[in-house]
Amino acid sequence: MDDATTPTPVATPRDVIPFRTAVCAWFAISWQTFGGPAGQIAVMQRTLVDETGWIGQRRFLHALNYCMLLPGPEAQQLAVYTGWLLNGTRGGIVAGGLFVLPGMLALLALAAIYVAFGDTTVVSAVFAGLAPAVLAIVAQAVVRVGRRALTSPALVALAVGSFVALALFAVPFPLVVLAAGLTGWLLHRVAPHQVDPSTPRAEADPESRTPLIPDDALHAERPSGRRTARVLGIGLAVWALPVLAVLALTGRDSTLTHLGTFFSGTAVVTFGGAYAVLAYVAQRAVETYGWVTPGEMTRGLALAETTPGPLIMVVQFVAFLAAYQAPGGLDPWAAAVVGALLVTWVTFVPSFLFIFLGAPYVERLRSNRSLSAALTAVTAAVVGVIANLALYFTTHTLFAESTPTTWGPLRLDVPDVGTLQPWSLAIAVVGGVLVFALRWSVLRTLAVCAALGLALGLAGLL
Repeated sequence: MDDATTPTPVATPRDVIPFRTAVCAWFAISWQTFGGPAGQIAVMQRTLVDETGWIGQRRFLHALNYCMLLPGPEAQQLAVYTGWLLNGTRGGIVAGGLFVLPGMLALLALAAIYVAFGDTTVVSAVFAGLAPAVLAIVAQAVVRVGRRALTSPALVALAVGSFVALALFAVPFPLVVLAAGLTGWLLHRVAPHQVDPSTPRAEADPESRTPLIPDDALHAERPSGRRTARVLGIGLAVWALPVLAVLALTGRDSTLTHLGTFFSGTAVVTFGGAYAVLAYVAQRAVETYGWVTPGEMTRGLALAETTPGPLIMVVQFVAFLAAYQAPGGLDPWAAAVVGALLVTWVTFVPSFLFIFLGAPYVERLRSNRSLSAALTAVTAAVVGVIANLALYFTTHTLFAESTPTTWGPLRLDVPDVGTLQPWSLAIAVVGGVLVFALRWSVLRTLAVCAALGLALGLAGLL
C-alpha cells in the first residue's frame, strides 16, 4: 500500500450509504463473527468489500493496518473504523456496539448457567471436554501467528525471549511488550531488514472489484487540536464515569472497583490480540486477586470460543464469577451482572476512543517506519506470549496438581506427573487431530470434545 497516494481527508459529514441500511448490515455481521479475529475480519471483507463494494480493498487494508497498531481487539476496531468511514461518528458507534452485543449477551447467559448449574454432572462433564479442546485451539493460534510474524531470525529470537521471560522469570506482560517494542525500534536503526513490517493480506484478491463508493467520497475529518481535545475529553469521561460511580457506591476496596480499575488498565496494554493478553489476565486474576481458579479461566475461554464477537470477551466471565463470589453489600446475582457489564464497558470503550481520536492522523502514523518496526517486534513477542498461555493451560488442565517452584530468579509452576488426567489428555489429542490434521473449525472441534466429555462423565470415567 502506498500511503503517498491516499487523498487528503475532506470533511464529509453526510452518510455515504443510508444509515438504516448500514445498521442492518452491521447487525447481520455481528451474528457471523465466530472464529477469532481472522474469521471476523473475513466476514467484514466479504460483506463490505466483496459483496456490497461499500469499501474499496485498498481503503479496507489501510484501516486494518491502523487497527493492527492499537491495543485492543483489532476486529472490533476495524468495525468502528469502517462504520465511521461510512456514516461518521454514529456509524462507528453502531458498528462497534453491534459487533460486541451478541457475544456479550450470550456469554452473560452462559456465565449465569455455569454459576447456577456448574456443579451438576452434565455441566461438569461438558466443561471437562471443553477445557482440553482449548489447548489445541491455543496451540493452533501459536502456529498461525508464528507463521505470519516470525519472518527473520531476530523476530524468532524475540518470540523465544518473550516465552522464557514469562514462563521462567515471571516478567510482567506489559514489560515484555515494552521491551519488544524498544528492541524493534533499535533493530530498525541497526538492521532494518530484520524487522521489515509485512502488510496484512486480504482474504480476497485486492483487485476483485471496483468499489461502489470511491475512497475520496467516504466520511473523513481534518485533524485539529480542537477536535482532538473534544474527542479525548468526551471519551475519557465516558470510559471513567462507570468506574468512578462504582468507586463512590462500593468503596475503593470492593471487588467491583478492583475489576473496573484492573481491566481499564488492561485495555491499554492488550497488543497482539486476546490470546496474548489472556496470559497476563490469567496470572493476575488467578494468582494475584483470586477471582477465578485456573480451571475456571480455561472454561471461560472455552465459552468465549463458542460465542460470536471478540475472544477477549472472556474477561466478562471472569468478572461475573469474581463479583458473584465477593458481592460486598449487593445481592450476588446483581453484583455479578454489574461486574460483567462494567468490565465489558471498560474493555471495549477504549477501542472507540482510539479510533475516533486517531483516524484523522492515520496516514501520518502509517508513514512512520520506526513505529511500524517497533510494532512488528511486538507482534513477534506475542508468539512467545501465546506459547506461555498454552503452557499455563496445559499445566492446569492435564494435571490435577502443580507446585510453584523457585530457583533463584527462576519461577516455574511444575506439574505433579502422578496427577496426570489421562482422559483429559485423550480429549486434547482428539482436539489436536481435528484442528491440525482435519482442519476443523473451532466450533466443530469444541462440539465434538464437549460431547466426548459428556459421554465420559455420564459413564463415570471423569
